[in-house]
Amino acid sequence: MSGVRAIAGFGRTVADLAATEAFYRDGLGFARVAPPEPVPTAEAEAMGLADRRATQLRMRLGAQAVTFLAVDPPGAPYPADPAATDPVFQHLAIPVRSMDAAMAQLSQAGPTPISRGGPQALPASSGGVTAYKFRDPDGHPLELIVFPDGPPAERWRDAPGLFLGIDHSAITVTDLDAALAFLTGPLGLTVAQRGLNQGAEQARLDGLDDPQVDVIALEPPDPAPHVELLHYRVPATRRRPEASCGPADRASTRFIFAVDPMKGLLKSLGDYGLVPNVARDGAAAFCKGPDGHGFLFLGSSS
Repeated sequence: MSGVRAIAGFGRTVADLAATEAFYRDGLGFARVAPPEPVPTAEAEAMGLADRRATQLRMRLGAQAVTFLAVDPPGAPYPADPAATDPVFQHLAIPVRSMDAAMAQLSQAGPTPISRGGPQALPASSGGVTAYKFRDPDGHPLELIVFPDGPPAERWRDAPGLFLGIDHSAITVTDLDAALAFLTGPLGLTVAQRGLNQGAEQARLDGLDDPQVDVIALEPPDPAPHVELLHYRVPATRRRPEASCGPADRASTRFIFAVDPMKGLLKSLGDYGLVPNVARDGAAAFCKGPDGHGFLFLGSSS
């Protein structure tokens, strides 16, 4: 048993916590949980930040949380000219009540567009959603999404407000088999859905020419929110040196998993051949996935 129970939140490294708070609050309806504060010792140790000044800002959107991390001295900047096919890509998908109203509010925050031509209505073969992708002030991607019907729409039906929460986080991977082996092996996630998205609407959504992308949803025991894999068959995924960035680097993102017990997870990772960084008190551990995406695990050491 891996010990992974649920996605407790997400992490992003940023340059300026005040600018980040303003963008997510005013453009996307996030609310501050607490003022900026030092990163807890166990988490800093696990992420290799014990020798740096690391400050975090926790914000919530509905029931989901994002922890924004600022590090001094800072790491590498976000890569120039990023694309959806880059392995550093990790978006947060935010379901909204009304795409028009959400776009009107978001536009006031000055997002950098990824999608071409505004929100795109995908065909039923690609899920039938209406979606729009863009970047925050640091370059981290996000997606607004409207589910037309079915279980996803039902899941968010009673959520209050315009911006409803975080449905999933998607990562671009270069080796689909390796990514699936990691997530379903030591982490114990379950494949919930598979699809192949393509066509003109997908091209405009991703800001790419003629993409063909495998989309695989994976769920922990508590399935909301969940993980999504994006594997671009066309155009070929570009592997950059920056793909293996660390928590201090601006492009760094993290899944934050709730784990109980931690020893179950550590055994699963060890059996898989990974040795994560573990805090001295055993309450936190950190490792990278096959494409360098960050995974922070929080839980009991017993």
